[in-house]
Amino acid sequence: RQGQRRRAAAKDFRTPERASGVFEARIRRDLVAPPRILYCHCAHARVVPPRVKNEVLDRLAAAGVPVEAVADLCEMSARRDPALQALAEGEGELRIAACFPRSVRWLFAAAGAPLPEGDGAGDGDGGTDSRVRIANMREESAVEVADALLEGVERPAAGAALTSDSAPNEKS
Repeated sequence: RQGQRRRAAAKDFRTPERASGVFEARIRRDLVAPPRILYCHCAHARVVPPRVKNEVLDRLAAAGVPVEAVADLCEMSARRDPALQALAEGEGELRIAACFPRSVRWLFAAAGAPLPEGDGAGDGDGGTDSRVRIANMREESAVEVADALLEGVERPAAGAALTSDSAPNEKS
């Protein structure tokens, strides 16, 4: 009898999804932190077309994912804002919607918060590496920028209710 129970337990463990490696892939995906998304509104320089900025922001909001939106990275760099250091040193991948990748890297470095260097697998202009992806709103369409930022990001189910932790404070 005990042998039968062991065989039954072993048989239950070998489900098709576990045998195919799907189970292991799910575990690994759950252990990887979702990318952090930083959106720069370029409020002072006005170098990014307003239509592109607004559409990117609308698409990010519609996706329902957490986004750190800042008025202007240039201003933050000039003030040496400590938030740039926290972003540069944070865990996981950082995805940034701003202007030219080399400019964004320079702004972080000028603020004393250099972004991590790539592993050589990037696109050559400093925009993509293993930890940082920079989408250029000056040259790419809003759709291209939003797609780059949201690639592979798990989005909340449509119509999902807010939890008490994420719901805004409302008085009844």
